[in-house]
Amino acid sequence: MAGTARAFLSTLNDTQRAAASFPFDHPERTGWAYVPQRRTGIPLQAMDARQRAAAFELLGTGLSERGTGLVRGIIELEGVLRELEGGGGFRGLQRDPELYYLALFTGPGGTHPWGWSFEGHHLSVNVTELGPHGQIVAPLFMGADPARIPSGPREGSRLLAAEEDLAFELLRMLDPAQRARATLAARTFGDIVTRSVPVVGPVEFAGVPAAEMTTAQQRQLRRLLHLYAGRMADSSASRQLQRIEEAGFGRLHFAWAGAHQPREPHYYRIHGPTVLVEYDNTQDGANHIHTVWRDLENDFGGDLLRRHYARQPHRH
Repeated sequence: MAGTARAFLSTLNDTQRAAASFPFDHPERTGWAYVPQRRTGIPLQAMDARQRAAAFELLGTGLSERGTGLVRGIIELEGVLRELEGGGGFRGLQRDPELYYLALFTGPGGTHPWGWSFEGHHLSVNVTELGPHGQIVAPLFMGADPARIPSGPREGSRLLAAEEDLAFELLRMLDPAQRARATLAARTFGDIVTRSVPVVGPVEFAGVPAAEMTTAQQRQLRRLLHLYAGRMADSSASRQLQRIEEAGFGRLHFAWAGAHQPREPHYYRIHGPTVLVEYDNTQDGANHIHTVWRDLENDFGGDLLRRHYARQPHRH
């Protein structure tokens, strides 16, 4: 990742490099959001074709091929949304596929730890590189509006179809008692519960624990969990999944809120000792999806970062 980041920076002029580069302890490193707003960093609209290609090369060090494809799809949806809204916007900001920002955060002298973020409407990719401690890709937020394109040449296209379909399949696999236990509320919460807090506070375990699922149900839960982990680069996804197994796959809880059928507001989450995955499809007539992966121990580096500082001498 370090070489790819340097390659991206080498394509920038001095003004662009200043706009894209920040010290690792800059407060914006952990100040993430998924609504339309101005961000820290250099936007796509300020990059030429070579610089954009280098930016997406860097993105590919944190995300898998599928994850990078979802990023491109989210950016494209911003243009679709602009057409559907007739050029309208949100809080005075136009829907603009060019307003996605890349920011790099580096330690003293370019040493570890360091990281980067790529962020805009419905997208927040946060990567922390800790050298021998590995790479953390979290929080990782991806959304889709419209979730199902209602008209035009791409009518019916669904960017996050699997995230919805696999979850409904799992819900239908639960027996009536399990389904009742999984259902937290008859209505959704209006959005993901954790919103965009830098650190997730205690969340009570609720729903059906994997330990009480049948083998087929557990297999389906794994499919859904691996779908989300698969947005990350393979090495990062493997470490996340290994930690989930070590903490006890049976301790994962699957919980639901809202309707038990598609095209009506619904929400679910997968919650374990190390991970929280949230999905919400409530807004705009249940055609507007928010999803997030939170590492409950290592968002933005978290415990690994504290361990890194404890073992490495750093100048102040």
